[in-house]
Amino acid sequence: MLVVNRFRVQEDDSAFRGDLEAAHEVMSRQRGYVSGDLGRNVDDPTLWTMVTRWRDVGSYRRALSTYDVKVGAVPLLSRAVDEPSAYEQLDGELNEWRPRDLG
Repeated sequence: MLVVNRFRVQEDDSAFRGDLEAAHEVMSRQRGYVSGDLGRNVDDPTLWTMVTRWRDVGSYRRALSTYDVKVGAVPLLSRAVDEPSAYEQLDGELNEWRPRDLG
């Protein structure tokens, strides 16, 4: 599973890179984490990204609920551009979209 978090920051936000690296470090210590990359857009220096790979969606969701992530990464993740961020990889059959049965 692939998670793409994008961030729009002010050009003078000199602390953002350190905050991003610290949040990634916390995420990388979670069970089910596979790999990750941090980046900044080459044309727009106010657009940054954190891309992480996880064993499965459950691993990612459990990681988000850990104390360390809530304290060390969620404050930064809450600054992400408000858009869907979880993607399935195209290495097999894709999930079918269907409404969940809540009953």
